[in-house]
Amino acid sequence: MRVNEKYSTLPAEDRSVHIINICAIEDIGYLPSEGTTKIHGVGFVKIHAPWNVLCREAEFLKLKMPTKKLYHINETRGLLKKINSVLQKITDPIQPKVAGHRPQTTKRLSYPFSREKQHLFDLSDKDSFFDSKTRSTIVYEILKRTTCTKAKYSMGQGEGRKKDSALLSKRRKCSKYGITSLLANGVYSAAYPLHDGDYEGENVEFNDRKLLYQEWASYGVFYKYQPIDLVRKYFGEKIGLYFAWLGVYTQMLIPASVVGIIVFLYGCATVDENIPSMEMCDQRHNITMCPLCDKTCSYWKMSSACATARASHLFDNPATVFFSVFMALWAATFMEHWKRKQMRLNYRWDLTGFEEEEVSGFDHPRAEYEARVLEKSLRKESKSKEKRRHIPEESTNKWKQRVKTAMAGVKLTDKVKLTWRDRFPAYVTNLVSIVFMIAVTFAIVLGVIIYRISTAAALAMNSSPSVRSNIRVTVTATAVIINLVVIILLDEVYGCIARWLTKIEVPKTEKSFEERLIFKAFLLKFVNSYTPIFYVAFFKGRFVGRPGDYVYIFRSFRMEECAPGGCLMELCIQLSIIMLGKQLIQNNLFEIGIPKMKKFIRYLRLRRQSPPDHDEYGKKRQRYEADYTLEPFAGLTPEYMEMIIQFGFVTLFVASFPLAPLFALLNNIIEIRLDAKKFVTELRRPVAVRAKDIGIWYNILRGVGKLAVIINAFVISFTSDFIPRLVYLYMYSQNGTMHGFVNHTLSSFNVSDFQNGTAPNDPLDLGYEVQICRYKDYREPPWSEHKYDISKDFWAVLAARLAFVIVFQNLVMFMSDFVDWVIPDIPKDISQQIHKEKVLMVELFMREEQGKQRLLGTWMEKDRKKEEPCNSHGPKAGLDSPEYPGGAL
Repeated sequence: MRVNEKYSTLPAEDRSVHIINICAIEDIGYLPSEGTTKIHGVGFVKIHAPWNVLCREAEFLKLKMPTKKLYHINETRGLLKKINSVLQKITDPIQPKVAGHRPQTTKRLSYPFSREKQHLFDLSDKDSFFDSKTRSTIVYEILKRTTCTKAKYSMGQGEGRKKDSALLSKRRKCSKYGITSLLANGVYSAAYPLHDGDYEGENVEFNDRKLLYQEWASYGVFYKYQPIDLVRKYFGEKIGLYFAWLGVYTQMLIPASVVGIIVFLYGCATVDENIPSMEMCDQRHNITMCPLCDKTCSYWKMSSACATARASHLFDNPATVFFSVFMALWAATFMEHWKRKQMRLNYRWDLTGFEEEEVSGFDHPRAEYEARVLEKSLRKESKSKEKRRHIPEESTNKWKQRVKTAMAGVKLTDKVKLTWRDRFPAYVTNLVSIVFMIAVTFAIVLGVIIYRISTAAALAMNSSPSVRSNIRVTVTATAVIINLVVIILLDEVYGCIARWLTKIEVPKTEKSFEERLIFKAFLLKFVNSYTPIFYVAFFKGRFVGRPGDYVYIFRSFRMEECAPGGCLMELCIQLSIIMLGKQLIQNNLFEIGIPKMKKFIRYLRLRRQSPPDHDEYGKKRQRYEADYTLEPFAGLTPEYMEMIIQFGFVTLFVASFPLAPLFALLNNIIEIRLDAKKFVTELRRPVAVRAKDIGIWYNILRGVGKLAVIINAFVISFTSDFIPRLVYLYMYSQNGTMHGFVNHTLSSFNVSDFQNGTAPNDPLDLGYEVQICRYKDYREPPWSEHKYDISKDFWAVLAARLAFVIVFQNLVMFMSDFVDWVIPDIPKDISQQIHKEKVLMVELFMREEQGKQRLLGTWMEKDRKKEEPCNSHGPKAGLDSPEYPGGAL
């Protein structure tokens, strides 16, 4: 495989220097581009590695390669074999038509490549022994660790200060390592492996890219399994693991969606039997509610909230408690299932037994880190020069000092490292920036709250009865849309800020950089996505006060209240619109539209720079030129991030929206093919990276799963009316039914106790004079001795709510840990196969050693027979005589 590199327009001298020092070193071959490059100002360098370099680097990277030894994989027997056979026949139509996708009965024994043991490997076809993905990885590893310090001797001109300044500028530009430093400094604008060929067209040769396009990246095969092994073969283990994880997650959403639909249908079937909603809709009860805002709002009938009460039952019923428990266990099962699937893939992809540093290769320092280290070393060097300037120096040591100065960029950077003191300003900037961004998110949520309050008050003054009757729906819908737009915009801003904050920290390795970036981006995007939902779930309606003593924001805006049926319905609306909006706009439209727009802009730029015969050139474009117009690969962080945020929507507030798994499933079916098409057709081929697992994302998933148990416990306990209903049913109901529950949850208020300037402007809006209005709370009535104080019922319900949270949380956590303990991380058959491989490997080396011993014995026997004719004349008596065996007297 050839790694393709393109560099920007440079003077001829610089261009030749850089080509020699990057491409024509360490036995890497340099090939000029075929034909004449017709893109103005753009040059391409093609690099390949010969066989001996591939072998050396494969041994250096400890790549496991298949040996000649074949062994049979243990197959299931009896009933399990019949079940597997039936499942294979059933799933045969949804299997991709890819070679090697079927379960294999034999496997080649794998062993880390060694030049001394090449006889163990099947080298009959050296061209295909290392596939294109492995070759590109090897070449890129060489380029990453190749220094470009050789060029400094040709860059400097003159003596003395002029040479030192040229040398210093070269050090700063080149840093210590080759390709990463050159890419970071803009000497080269891109470095990427080539795609195998075109993916569509009648005369296109069949290749892995075309096969992936047909069997994986097409929307017409959305119902089929993914050819994960082919994905791994073409893109590498890290990308293969992402798509494998996404496939497992999508499959696990199927049972969750089915149960969620059943829970929703149960709510639909029992809505006419729900006594509290029937009482709220019954106009005979004639319950008059207190105004929702000061002055402009008037009294209103509870029966006007009938539709909201009936809709709330669809999501606020006993089945949602069961569904919350189910989803907590589902999350634990999903994590265990993925760990087992991951072990199977590690076994199939020959990644078992590797340590993390071996899997990812030697993690080289980043170019930015090397530049900072070089700056620090040069500062130390200048300080030491200032000290030596006052000390007399012999003339004979001047040449030695000049050599030391010339080698400072190499020697000092090996000793100097960045400490926490060097990074302390960056850490402070990170802390202040993250706190500020979170404060901005809270401020925006507060602004939306003020918008809701002021809009509700404005709509209440409208003369149209239909507008006034739909105030809650209008305010809720518009506020959620505003939240959605703000969330999408801030997501993009926070992503850029998180990357900038990570860059100023100057992490040493790419792995450290990626983990720090993921943590910051996830923290900011988590707060951004879930803060509006947290407000509705846990804060709205909790701190409103009571009629005559309301709580105000900025002494002007009265805190908004929940509907008589509770805030769960509004939470459902908030969650569904934000979730669906993010999936439709951010995850799909942005992923389709932005890459195509960038590709079109690059095409227009190249067309402006190209010669007049552009159309003729377009037909004859080389592979490296076609790939250059594609979008650069930006990593898997955005792909994982959107799925983790979706996982939060599915698990964190699932008690309020049982249909969340269904919408996530529908989105992921499209997402898999969308991402696949993007990787195959829209992106440059990324450099393959080996990995054993999904890294820090697994820990984030576990954290979200644990947090989901706590949040759902509080949603059921405090947001829904599940606990108040249980308390009323078992403590206050006179006939053991829910009749009278609505009246029990409402307190009374004497309208004469309104504060000055807060009473309704039109107290006769309902057609009669109101003396007592009702509001949702547990307080003493106005005729009580302690009027408007919190009643005993409130403390009874609060105690029951806290008790439920404790019991629910501990019970579900225990059940989740039990599932984690019961399901082993490594499947039994995989552990047996790994053990079998170790035994076979030991036997193979034992037979090899025995063969060597037999061969050595044969050679010794031949040598002994050759010596016998020399001794056939008969030994003389003496030291070698049989009379003195062994020559001993």
